[in-house]
Amino acid sequence: MKNLSLRLGTKISRPPKGELYDVLIVGGGPAGFSAAVYASRFLLKSAVVSEDIGGQLNLTDVVDDYPGTLSIKASELVSRFRDHAEKLFKVPVYEFISVKKFDKVDDEFHITGSNGLDVYSKTIILAVGSKRRKLNVPGEDTFTGKGVSYCSICDAPLYKGKDSVVVVGGGDAALEGALLLSGYVKKVYLVHRRDQFRAKPFYVNQVLNKKNIEILYNSVVKEIKGDNFVKSAVVLNKENNNEREINIDGIFIEIGFEPPKDWYQSLGLETDEAGYIKVDDWMRTNIEGVFAAGDATSKWKGFRQIVTAAASGSIAAYSAYTYLTEKSSKR
Repeated sequence: MKNLSLRLGTKISRPPKGELYDVLIVGGGPAGFSAAVYASRFLLKSAVVSEDIGGQLNLTDVVDDYPGTLSIKASELVSRFRDHAEKLFKVPVYEFISVKKFDKVDDEFHITGSNGLDVYSKTIILAVGSKRRKLNVPGEDTFTGKGVSYCSICDAPLYKGKDSVVVVGGGDAALEGALLLSGYVKKVYLVHRRDQFRAKPFYVNQVLNKKNIEILYNSVVKEIKGDNFVKSAVVLNKENNNEREINIDGIFIEIGFEPPKDWYQSLGLETDEAGYIKVDDWMRTNIEGVFAAGDATSKWKGFRQIVTAAASGSIAAYSAYTYLTEKSSKR
């Protein structure tokens, strides 16, 4: 959608050059908008800049695990998050903008980026998330949100009573997802490119003992097919080069995330071994005045949820407020 809008000549708005904020929020997902709402409630002059709006919510169709929403289209939930910050609390939101770098000048950060971004802020909240790794096979993008999912924990209940699904991966997330889905659907195909799993033995043993999970070792998904929704997946056995087309109701791709580790480190942020920003319990990074929230952080890596992202965004906003209050009182 972003690229289409740009091709159609959408005018890109950006913060006024040289504008000074109390907090600049980088990222337009649940963590970013939660931070915007709370920062505004703390009377901090705020703005949101983001490459896109929605983050990983753009990869799903229906959300039924966010408190108070029952069942809601992901696109509608994204709109509500944005409206809450932008319309109710008057926080400006600037889309199609990415931050390239920031430098500390006295007690302020000079922040520059794409499409002419050139502003100052007393604090920064990074809520850019991380990107799910994709298979990059035919049909994957076509059926994203239409049977292609990247979060078993999020979407498994939507498949209750269905006949079969495929789970792709060999780590903890894939096996945990297969086990969860085995309680909702009649048959789970677990496709793994190697002959051994790298997941914890606990998960491996449970998967091996589940009668409705069929493991396809040394195999990869070559294509995803369907009409308005996923109908089948073509799976290749790499040992004998045999292809098999499996009729399914959905496919769950659990092959990990890709945080922008090099960018984080270029900013001077400390990351863990996987590339996520290290934060303490109050979402503070190693750089004074810079906070992080949501999937950008090393917190809760095994349990990435909308509710945890939103919670961490509110904590980051509170920490920014506390930081600025303490600095002011010291003066």
